[in-house]
Amino acid sequence: MGGVKKRSIAKVEKARSIDRRKERERDVKAPVKKVKREIAMPNIDEEQAIKVFKPMKAITVYSTAKAFNIKASVASMLLRSLESKGILKKFGGHSGHFVYTIVDAKKS
Repeated sequence: MGGVKKRSIAKVEKARSIDRRKERERDVKAPVKKVKREIAMPNIDEEQAIKVFKPMKAITVYSTAKAFNIKASVASMLLRSLESKGILKKFGGHSGHFVYTIVDAKKS
């Protein structure tokens, strides 16, 4: 019956050298820096929100999270609260992934 054949000495040595090289590379690699995100909801007023959101092409949960350095769940709560205050309104999107726009006070 068939089975795994015995590898030649050259192939075994080559595999060992590759394993040793990989172990050295793992030891040398620097640890990955983790970005610490805030959990608390930032307290911003209308002027600050307009200043942050005005240059954005699309105001989404993830762009807000990145701009304020907060988690996406907190950014979602922030956008909903700004929408209830009348600063933002839903412009597009679907299935919970909405795109917001700034409400222009002059038009209202």
